[in-house]
Amino acid sequence: MIKKVDGIEILRKVKTDSKLKSIPVVVLTSLKEERDMVDAYNLGVNSYITKPVDFDKFVETIKQIKYYWLLINEHLPIKAKSL
Repeated sequence: MIKKVDGIEILRKVKTDSKLKSIPVVVLTSLKEERDMVDAYNLGVNSYITKPVDFDKFVETIKQIKYYWLLINEHLPIKAKSL
């Protein structure tokens, strides 16, 4: 039997792994739980998004996320991460 692991637990493992912790993480969830949001930000999540139930709104949200992360957000240069 496979043990079910929730997203917060996966985030905890990613952010405590020295090889993975600098990877930007966006939580995309259908539940708007304040406790999960607090836990996620305390663990170092970069963004927490509640996805819309309506498919068209969901697609638009994904487009906006892509636009933000690829065009607006300033990324740290790879060589600067090792300083």
